[in-house]
Amino acid sequence: MISMKLNTWRTAGAVVALTALAACGGEGGEGGGDNAGGDGEAGEAAVNAPATPAPVAGAAPAPGGGEAGEAGAASAYVGLSGDQLTALRVQHLRGFAMVAAAVAADNQPEEAGVLVAQGILEVYDSAPDQFGSLNIEIIRAAADPAALNRAQRMQRLRAADDEFNRVADTLDADDAITIARMVDIATGLYQLVVQGDLIDPIEYQHSMGAALAARAALTHGQVEMRRENQRAFSETQAALTRFVGLWPQATAPETPTPYRDVLAQSSRVRLALSPYL
Repeated sequence: MISMKLNTWRTAGAVVALTALAACGGEGGEGGGDNAGGDGEAGEAAVNAPATPAPVAGAAPAPGGGEAGEAGAASAYVGLSGDQLTALRVQHLRGFAMVAAAVAADNQPEEAGVLVAQGILEVYDSAPDQFGSLNIEIIRAAADPAALNRAQRMQRLRAADDEFNRVADTLDADDAITIARMVDIATGLYQLVVQGDLIDPIEYQHSMGAALAARAALTHGQVEMRRENQRAFSETQAALTRFVGLWPQATAPETPTPYRDVLAQSSRVRLALSPYL
């Protein structure tokens, strides 16, 4: 299913996605998150309708876009610069590898490679100079289209995860901001999962990857976040666990979680994170 849809994804969405993501950036901190989908509604179909109207001074506006590719994810980048921008880019790409690992664990190694390749095209290729010291060749190896078995694909995905962790450790970024923005991305992408009677399995997996990457960012920042505010950390952890649980499996089920539930839980995660932002 993923392989069949890949051709449509490439032709319909790649140009829009690369243009939109390349346009992101600007200056400022999490204050830019308000018009970057703070309520999770700035999905691929809502790039031109940020969650709040107040722009961040000096920040790049959310680019226009259509309903294909990763264009909606672009708004989550508004207002970020320096290491914070790099941290989000790295974590966004990591999400594709994380959902790929879940797919590979279900004994779908070829489909897992396709997912990593999508992440490279949609996230990395649009701004290859904004990934810090990331060794992209390690990530490309995980996307190798060669016929790899489950164990081989998983080994390469573990190497990719180690590389993402290494880069995250080199950045002077606020993990709470990264978590919030990844939740925004996951929620925005999920808006297109259910369209009437149709279910988009690609958007389901892309949004699931973003949710998994948000949880990974929490794990990365847990020591400092606990030290700063133990209660807020516990509430964030609980809310984020429930958020990730809204994706019950690695491939889209016949009846996915309703978008309204994902949106509501994303708001709860944001509320729990508010002491940090």
